[in-house]
Amino acid sequence: MTDTVSNSPVIYPLVETTLKGEPTPLSTFEGKVLLLVNTASECGFTPQYKGLEALQEKYAAKGFSVLGFPSNDFGGQEPGSAEEIATFCSNTYGVTFPMFEKVQVKGAEAAPLYALLSEALGAPKWNFHKYLVDKKGHPVQAFPSNVDPLSPDIEKAIERELAR
Repeated sequence: MTDTVSNSPVIYPLVETTLKGEPTPLSTFEGKVLLLVNTASECGFTPQYKGLEALQEKYAAKGFSVLGFPSNDFGGQEPGSAEEIATFCSNTYGVTFPMFEKVQVKGAEAAPLYALLSEALGAPKWNFHKYLVDKKGHPVQAFPSNVDPLSPDIEKAIERELAR
């Protein structure tokens, strides 16, 4: 876990494209606490989709959302097309939270969102790295891949940000 200061950059000026090909300004989520996760369908951590969906269900009505960003950056574990990813997430894990197009999350070719998150809190080291973003769009905390979405650390951090 990494904490950062509140003067970090905000994600709201950025626009991401959903798996359905719809451009979505991240400002759409202004006022919500977010958990951004780089996902992969063929990873040992893939079952974390179940916990991420449980967080979505538990906290959505309180102003929270998980945002999923498939990436093939680690081990080639997300080879599918947007349609294949959407079908897998829906059919296998019942994912209802927003899922976006496959992006690069590390290195010089990282998508602008992940460049911002990496600068603020460090780059992801594997799939299912989680970034907590406050209601104002500031990245505030990061959780490595091996931290389960339903861990007390993540739930306490979400509840802390929702209470602010």
